[in-house]
Amino acid sequence: MQCPYCGQPDSRVVDTRATGDGIRRRRECQGCRKRFTTYEQISEALLIVKRDGRREPFDRNKLMQGIRIACAKRPIAMTDIERAVSQIEDHLFGLGRAEVPSRVIGQMILEKLKELDPLAYIRFAIVYLELDDVEALRHELDRLMAERR
Repeated sequence: MQCPYCGQPDSRVVDTRATGDGIRRRRECQGCRKRFTTYEQISEALLIVKRDGRREPFDRNKLMQGIRIACAKRPIAMTDIERAVSQIEDHLFGLGRAEVPSRVIGQMILEKLKELDPLAYIRFAIVYLELDDVEALRHELDRLMAERR
């Protein structure tokens, strides 16, 4: 592990702790003696197949950002958003597949947002479902209202 302060390649681990989804290590540089923290996560290769056929690696941060944008200025706790992201991520890796279509993730996000907040659901649906006119939006709102009854 390279020191972020001096670039020295040698460091020793001072403390190790388990975090929710990985390991946190406190390290001390053997050169400058400064301490820094590293985080380790188990990396499983999962590719997301986009609508146009492109493939890109799964990115938890991208998933989190999309949900946070939909939930902006809504009374939703960050812990609820993080829980939803973790549940989606766990489900995706639990499928045991190397590739997952992006539409599967989109549907999972819609389901989680429907549980969290109807307005956040609509915000995400407008973009994801390409609701590009008032009639399409009204149809989705009517469908959502019918489900809630």
